[in-house]
Amino acid sequence: MINEPFGTLPGLRDRIDGTRRRFRIWRGGRPFWAGLFMLSAGAPIIYFPYVHITLKGVAVALATTAGAASLIIGILLMTLGVTLWFHQQVRVFAGVAGLLLSLVSFPLANFGGLFFGLFFGLVGGSLACAWDPSPPEAEVQHTAVTPPVTVPGIEGHMAVDNLTGQAGGAPGAGPSHGDESAADARGAP
Repeated sequence: MINEPFGTLPGLRDRIDGTRRRFRIWRGGRPFWAGLFMLSAGAPIIYFPYVHITLKGVAVALATTAGAASLIIGILLMTLGVTLWFHQQVRVFAGVAGLLLSLVSFPLANFGGLFFGLFFGLVGGSLACAWDPSPPEAEVQHTAVTPPVTVPGIEGHMAVDNLTGQAGGAPGAGPSHGDESAADARGAP
């Protein structure tokens, strides 16, 4: 059955679509990509100091005194990545801490995991600091913002809000705001 990619299991397509939809909703309510970049920044920082790489028969040993620092920085970056997924309230702290740890990994952890961990950490920290928990513009109901209309009232002119119909509320409207010309029109000294 080439036309039926999920076979003949009843309801499998609906379950997969429901799972994808729930994951999309979960992902949209948190700095998901910042956490993923931060999580993936820790892996090369931890990996490269403990592995022996050979390029065309030449051993490239990156094992230096940076082993302990690489392990600590990598684990902290991975922890910050998971924290961004489950505790969005600390996104700015986690972003700044991720940025600082990524920059510190450059001299302490073999050029920040051969620049891979450094790059992913900087991108993840920047995304975490820039993430805004408010809903996107398309989901916000736009209300027409109209200036208040002034209508003649008992004492001069009174501002009326177009949306609520309530009198007053416009700064600078009416004689109560120190409008001397309106006071003179009423005959006040």
